Amino acid sequence: MKTQDLLDQIAFIKEIDKVKYIQRKTKLFNSDRCENDAEHSWHLALMAIVLAEHSNEPIDILKVVKMVLIHDIVEIDAGDVFIYDTVKSHDNTDEERLAANRIFGLLPEKQAEEFISIWEEFEAGETNEAKFAKSMDRLEPLLQNTSNNGGTWKEFGVKYDKVYEKKSVIKNGSQSIWDYAEGLIKESVEKGILEK
Repeated sequence: MKTQDLLDQIAFIKEIDKVKYIQRKTKLFNSDRCENDAEHSWHLALMAIVLAEHSNEPIDILKVVKMVLIHDIVEIDAGDVFIYDTVKSHDNTDEERLAANRIFGLLPEKQAEEFISIWEEFEAGETNEAKFAKSMDRLEPLLQNTSNNGGTWKEFGVKYDKVYEKKSVIKNGSQSIWDYAEGLIKESVEKGILEK
């Protein structure tokens, strides 16, 4: 048994418990309680497994699950940036890079390299797995907002054009899920829960 590796892995496991305390803006389905990053990541992992057959291309589902489970761990240090934030970009930042190096760096070297590589792949959004993982990441809040009569769209004055722009990424991973999501967006406008 590699004692130091085990101790490093346990240190990482303890550190990532902090993900449970990171509050997102989006609320749980049919609820007024904000979701935390751990709940979000778990939900995306299950969504990916359930919806994998709808991917545009064949995917390694285990890799997708790894991506969605670790993609927000960097927010322990960097914080959660609201996708519709008008001041700070939601895209990969220097703070997230530093966080990835520090947090994943707690792991034994080979594991740290794997996790950083998977995180980078997700952020780049170029592989089939990353495209599908990002589809899940954009779909879940859409489902939440439609279940909450507009949710964060209404709360923060987010308009149709911005929602459509941010959610259209879904089609890169799944055209059929995008067709469904696009219908939800249009329906939200018709219901008056998303302002055009």
